[in-house]
Formats: sequence, structure tokens, C-alpha cells
Amino acid sequence: MAQPRTHVVGGLRALRTAIVSPSPAPPAGERALPLTFLDAQWISAHPVERVFFYRLGPGGDDVDAVLSRLVESLARVLHAFYPLAGRVRLTPGETNRYELFYQPGDGVAFTVAEHDGVGVGVDELADTDEPREVAKIATFVPELPNGGAVLALQATVLPPDRRGLALGVTVHHSACDGVSSTHFLHTWAAACAGDRVLPEPPVIDRTIIRDRNDMYDAFASPASEAKHAFDSPDVAGKLLATFTLSRQQLQNVKDAVAGEAARRGVAPPRCTSLVATLGLTWLCFHRAGPDGEEGHRGDGRAHLVFPVDHRSRLEPRVPEKYLGNCIGPGFATAQYRKELATTTIADGLFAACAAVAAGVDEAVRGEPAYWERWVERITEACTADMSLSVAGSTRFGVYDVDFGFGRPAKVDVVSVAKTDAMSVAEDRSGSGGIEVGIALSPARMERFRRWLADAIAWLSSSSQFPLQLARVDLQK
Repeated sequence: MAQPRTHVVGGLRALRTAIVSPSPAPPAGERALPLTFLDAQWISAHPVERVFFYRLGPGGDDVDAVLSRLVESLARVLHAFYPLAGRVRLTPGETNRYELFYQPGDGVAFTVAEHDGVGVGVDELADTDEPREVAKIATFVPELPNGGAVLALQATVLPPDRRGLALGVTVHHSACDGVSSTHFLHTWAAACAGDRVLPEPPVIDRTIIRDRNDMYDAFASPASEAKHAFDSPDVAGKLLATFTLSRQQLQNVKDAVAGEAARRGVAPPRCTSLVATLGLTWLCFHRAGPDGEEGHRGDGRAHLVFPVDHRSRLEPRVPEKYLGNCIGPGFATAQYRKELATTTIADGLFAACAAVAAGVDEAVRGEPAYWERWVERITEACTADMSLSVAGSTRFGVYDVDFGFGRPAKVDVVSVAKTDAMSVAEDRSGSGGIEVGIALSPARMERFRRWLADAIAWLSSSSQFPLQLARVDLQK
């Protein structure tokens, strides 16, 4: 049932919000899916906010027909993904256990909006990777309705001539991880596009995950510091930018790390393209320093926390299409001054990539110590100075989410500005690179860009001279 609403914020006018229910309704009636410990870690986390920018071709359907197809196909797809139409609530009779509860009549809020076009036409939004004000882009993602909703959607019609569309997707992480949420998006897109064969349906069975009461209790405890890990809700003044690392640039990172390992006479770390991306970005993030100064406030350890999919690693093995959370953290730590701040590019890059590779290896092995210290290490990382986390994955295929009017021209993870995170995705050109999204204050963004440019220039040079990354005069 449509709920008429006209609301204007920063040039964006919300026209209406409809509650889209699964159609046909799921046969199960009421159903409560208990959250596992892998879900519980996200109970108090900020929702994941992603926006897809599309161009609607001049010869394509009228935008109103596009919006109608989006809603109709959403209802059909929610039949299989019905938990996303439900809400997270305390399990009745419990004080620290939660469930994802669905009952007939529940649905997903779908908002239709339009923008007046001042500085936010689809061309300005999709054709640049340059820093943009987070506050302007944030209007394209909806807030979750009160009451524990886990999914909200917003389609904003953009100029020129109503031939642009911004599709905002907000998902509460306690309901599912990025593997599951992008599975939903690919299925919805295929249904909207009229594909004859849709992706496999989700596996809805939380009993697959063997629970760990000790970790669940730690995450659900009101006193848990880990519940608010990497929470940085103030986006005032922040800029969001995208940096694309090409396949060749990533190979240069790998070669530099291997060369430094040979110089040291040690075995090289397993430096994949993702490890190279995280290592280089993490190094430049710390080089950019905190707001108001260059350098680090303390002399402690630097932390990077990144997601690792455990579907293929748990016993019993979790199906690829499992709907829920099945990711755990990978931890990379390095001594800030000794390994990152006052070293050459070669030394800093080696330390950063070696730490990330070690974190990947530890999470993949999944030995008892990894699980036993999980909560402690998240708490340590999120309370440390200038920690960084990672959102997204190059495996999500966000640039293949085609609703029948073409691939997205640009995809942004807006919520990185609120969670002190960087995002990663596949290079939208399809050339094998990796896109990185990061939100920083204007001064810090400028320093980050210069550090990254210096590092890339050094990596591409044939001599790879030992350029010092101690200090530069940023006023020049």
C-alpha cells in the first residue's frame, strides 16, 4: 500500500514510499530465524549503504515504466528472500538473544524520489572519481524504518531529462552479509530484466551455523565495546572519492614486495591483488595522518580489519547461497612508526602487505586461537587510534547488477564515511583492476591523494629508488 509523502532535502524530493510485500506470500506464515553469533556481532552496527548510478538510454522505456518494473519484480523476488522483509527483534522471553522475524504483511520500504539537478545530474555523479561531498551523496540512500527493519530501497530520478537513476540500498548487517545482500540484488536485477533463468534461491536455515555461546554473549552484552566497532557517524565535511588501481599497478606492488623480500633474504608473503590493494591503501591512509596534522598521535600499533568469507571453511560446510552472515574478520597489525611511518616506500609497502597476507592466512586456517581471540582483537582494533576497516569485495560483482537498462555507471558505498572504512570493488571497466572508495576530511583527502600518487609513481619507475615517506611539504 502506497504511503504518499512529499519531502524535500537538499534538492531531493521524496515523492512516495510504498511497502512492498513478498508476492505471492511465503507459505511458511510467521517465521522467526534466530541470529547466530556471526549475525550478533552486527546488532548495533551502522547499516551498509550502497548507491548504484544508472543511465537510462534515450531510446529506452519511460522512467515510470522502469519504476513500475522495479517494484513488481521486487515483490516477486522477496517471495524467496522473505526474511529481508522482516525485522530484527529480541527473542520473546530472552534478554540477549535476537531473531529475524517475518509475518504476513511485512514488506520493504521502497521510496521514489527525484532531484532538482543542481550539481547532481547523472553525468556529474557517474563520470568522476574525484572527491565529492558525502552529505550530497547520502541523500540517495534511504534510512531504515523504525522497528527493526533490515532493508530499505530508494529510486531517485536524476537529470538531465529524467534519464538518470540512483538506486540506493540500505541493509542492516545483522540480517545478512555482503555475499547474501548482493545475491539478492543480482536476483532482483535478473527478475526485473526478464531473464528466463534466475540465480539459485537463497538457503534459509540458520541451524547450519554451529553457534558459539561465548561469542554471542560477548557481542550481545550491553557493555560490549565491539558492538560499536568503527562507528563514526559524523560525516559533516567529509569527502568521498574513488581510486582505481589498475592490473599493472597491482602487479607493480606485487613485484616490489617480492623484490624487498629477496633483498631481505626472506620468503615473500602471498601478495594477491586484494592484498596489494589493502596494503597500499592502508599505508597511504596512515601516511595521510589524522585531521589537523601529519603523522600519528601515538607510537602504538596500526590496525586493519577486513572481511573473510567462511562459507567454504566451516564444518559443516555452509552453502554458497546461505542467507545470513558467514564472514569473520581478518586482522592486520603493524608497528606504526617503525614499520609504516618513517620507512621507505619499499619497507612500508612490504610491512603492510606482509601484515595483510598474514591476517588472511590466519583467518583462512581458522585455528582455535583465531576464534578465541576474535572479540578481544576487534575491541583492540576499534579502540585504537586511526584504525581502518574494509567493506565490500571484488567478488560481489556490483557492476554486473543490470536491471534491464544497462550496467551501473558508478557504485558508491556511502556508509564508509560513517564507519571509518574503505570499500573495495571490481574495476568497472572490466580490465582486472580494483576500485577503492574512502571518505576523509578535505585536508586529509588531499594528503592521502598525494601519498598514493607518490607511491604509484615510484612503483611505475624502472629504478624504484628508495623515496622516503617520512615528511613532505604539503603546502608546495
